[in-house]
Amino acid sequence: MSMKINRLEIENVKRIKAVKLEPAENGLTIIGGNNNQGKTSVLDSIAWALGGDRYRPSQAVREGSVIPPYLHIVMNNGLVVERKGKNSDLKVTDPSGKKAGQQLLNEFVNQLALDLPKFMEANGKEKAQILLQIIGVGDRLTQLEQEEKQLYNERLAIGRITDQKKKFANEQTYYPDAPREIISAADLIRKQQEILARNGENQRKRENLHRLEQEYQQVTEEMARLLKRQASLEEDLFTARKSAQDLMDESTEELERSITQIDEINRRVRANLDKEKAEEDARDYAEQYDRLTGEINRVREAQTELLNQAELPLPGLSVQDGELVYQGQKWDNMSGSDRLKVATAVVRRLNPQCGFVLLDKLEQMDVRTLKEFGAWLEKEGLQAIATRVSTGGECSIIIEDGYSQEETAAAPAPKANKWKAGEF
Repeated sequence: MSMKINRLEIENVKRIKAVKLEPAENGLTIIGGNNNQGKTSVLDSIAWALGGDRYRPSQAVREGSVIPPYLHIVMNNGLVVERKGKNSDLKVTDPSGKKAGQQLLNEFVNQLALDLPKFMEANGKEKAQILLQIIGVGDRLTQLEQEEKQLYNERLAIGRITDQKKKFANEQTYYPDAPREIISAADLIRKQQEILARNGENQRKRENLHRLEQEYQQVTEEMARLLKRQASLEEDLFTARKSAQDLMDESTEELERSITQIDEINRRVRANLDKEKAEEDARDYAEQYDRLTGEINRVREAQTELLNQAELPLPGLSVQDGELVYQGQKWDNMSGSDRLKVATAVVRRLNPQCGFVLLDKLEQMDVRTLKEFGAWLEKEGLQAIATRVSTGGECSIIIEDGYSQEETAAAPAPKANKWKAGEF
């Protein structure tokens, strides 16, 4: 059973002279009144009575009073909490009549329930961390967030290098007519020398033919005298002609041009190789970028799965990018009612035994928002005691000059009106 407040009596605390209140078991109990009448003093008194000396007001005794503060609270399980006397000593009596102390109160009193503004005024990251620690996934989610951040930074660096490599590759000049490999001048000269050697042999054969033809002419002219020599020369001449008739000289023009242009050709080859290398580097880094993107998505899916499997205190509540999100809205975009729902649900989850929460300054809400919030509290079985600058029908009790109106009239304090959603 979650602990709630059945009734309370407060005297001589801050602005309070004498106030009695029986809050509604579930839903919203509003303490109304004008400014500086003692509304917030009621909440401060409850916090002091249940939360201990850390919540003791710096000037606890009402100004002008010679009577020390008196606080008396009865919980729904019969537990009685009192602070009275010169030193406002604490007395806690459990339902069996045994005395106890602050330690027993601490078991069911949620400190944030007594000081909800502490949660609501925390930044987005702090709120999210409180929730994550409550549902038991804070450490694992922090680990995943760190892993995601590391992968993101690595991918960012790879992406920048990829862009640089692509830009560098695009800026390189490419020569489609250049050969694939660097040309060797020594190889070209060797080939040229081989061709010149073959051409020299051809020239030698031509010169031999010319010599034979001249000699044949001489022999012919002296045929009568050299008949025997003529037969021999005819045979040699036949052989020489047959050897020389299919000869064709090779051109060295292309090699000579290559030798002349070797530096320019090699420059183009190197340019092409540089461009291809830059394009290859760009592809490699692009693949690394895609791989890291996959890793980041994997980590994000793990974060989502972790939160989906966790038992969150409120449907529609989650954590995204390290901040609380409710119904798709971050804290700064939530309505006042939604903020109170989130804060109350988170605080309740901190200590399920604590079934109440204190809220100050609900005048920022219109009546419709109050009704929505009150209906939600009743549905969740939660008790909220709140203050509001108002004397309207939505208020359960009106504080005037440190008294409840009933006390002002010097009549026995009746049970406070229990305001419920939709009933004014």
